[in-house]
Amino acid sequence: MSLRNIIPTPSPTTLPSSYTLKPRCVNYITTHNNPSSSTKPTTYNNLSLSNENTHQQATLHLEKMINLEDHNSLSSSSFESTPSTSSFGIGTYQNKLGKRWKEYQGMTNWEGLLDPLDDNLRAEILRYGHFVEAAYKSFEFDPSSPNYANCRFPKTTLFERCGLPNTGYKVTKYLRATSGIQLPNWVDKAPSWVATQSSYVGYVAVCDNKEEIKRLGRRDVVIAFRGTTTCLEWLENLRATLTNLPCNPMDGETMGCHGSGAMVESGFLSLYSSSIPDNPSALSLQQMVKQEIVRILQAYAGEPLSLTITGHSLGAALATLAAYDINTSFPKLPVVTVISFGGPRVGDRRFRRQLEKQGTKVLRIVNSKDVITKVPGFVFDDDMAKEGGIHVAGLPSWIQKRVEKAQWVYAEVGKELRLCSRDSPYLGSTNVATCHELNTYLHLVDGFVSSTCPFRATAKRFLQR
Repeated sequence: MSLRNIIPTPSPTTLPSSYTLKPRCVNYITTHNNPSSSTKPTTYNNLSLSNENTHQQATLHLEKMINLEDHNSLSSSSFESTPSTSSFGIGTYQNKLGKRWKEYQGMTNWEGLLDPLDDNLRAEILRYGHFVEAAYKSFEFDPSSPNYANCRFPKTTLFERCGLPNTGYKVTKYLRATSGIQLPNWVDKAPSWVATQSSYVGYVAVCDNKEEIKRLGRRDVVIAFRGTTTCLEWLENLRATLTNLPCNPMDGETMGCHGSGAMVESGFLSLYSSSIPDNPSALSLQQMVKQEIVRILQAYAGEPLSLTITGHSLGAALATLAAYDINTSFPKLPVVTVISFGGPRVGDRRFRRQLEKQGTKVLRIVNSKDVITKVPGFVFDDDMAKEGGIHVAGLPSWIQKRVEKAQWVYAEVGKELRLCSRDSPYLGSTNVATCHELNTYLHLVDGFVSSTCPFRATAKRFLQR
């Protein structure tokens, strides 16, 4: 459901003339970077906007920061990073996760880490966001290219070509998603890109650098998914009714989903599980993911492993489905975590319960102004309806029954980190596309401090075209 190619994002250092900078917090609540420290967070004075002189000083301060960034950073093709994430490479994230790595992977549901946002967790979220960004950058968007909808770069140089040198990871597998939509015959007369059925959607990468493995406290496996790009993917997104989640046999045995009744969005499941019927060698995304996980588990048997599945928009939905499927098929896998950016709803309440039961950890990064996070369907749970979501608990019972019968009742999953594009002093007036952009999400994560101090003026991450 990516809108990245429809409306350009605003210039990183040019603010609309009608927009007044609104600095939120110059000094902010921070946690100590030493994971072993038990010292409580230190609270500094927040900026008061009630005093006109203070407001002017803060505005000048922010303008100086923008000018400094303009001088130092305009040549960069990506975000400038925070002081704790100076560049993406070995040694970038100086804070060792060590024995606390499971906590940052969500084993305790990120309790005490989200509000205020822990600096180590912020760095990890941004790191995985860069992996998703690489899935976008490596995709061939040009429909006139013979390589359209494929990966532009070889696995050995993908990260470097995407501007991410020295990640400490190696790409081991390209992943493709296939649409299960049956097209009418007249589509044969349309340009070939219209009916592109299978396309490169992401990759699997394994941490293979000893220094990075030591910093992380384990060997990490990343699966990264991009958002919607092809015509058939857009059509699949519109198939918003719920459908039963099948039990998938593995080695002749059905893995743990009998009688669950879990349901997920039809289009997302189609993209995850469909293959090309007349091409036996063209595997489904589901088959490719499982085969690679089997290979990785065999290659690194006996090592502490984590599996982090991350994605934006449609990719966030695919990440959630893949995590459920992997945890169902490989129940002994120690930690399976989803870091999703701007993801739509995926399944119903029974699907949520199954995720919780199997121990899948999901951290949803949500921009409250992003409409994609509020669709598809309706949420009837009083305890799960979020600010700005489509919540219809007040409807008459007969209407609710009709909606349920139409398979349109969804549920939010996992833990939520709620941000708001309105809190950034750099975004100005935003449109639907800008609110959903991955770059916007990374910018908001970088600047968010806490619910009482939603954006720090010292954040150096700016939006790029």
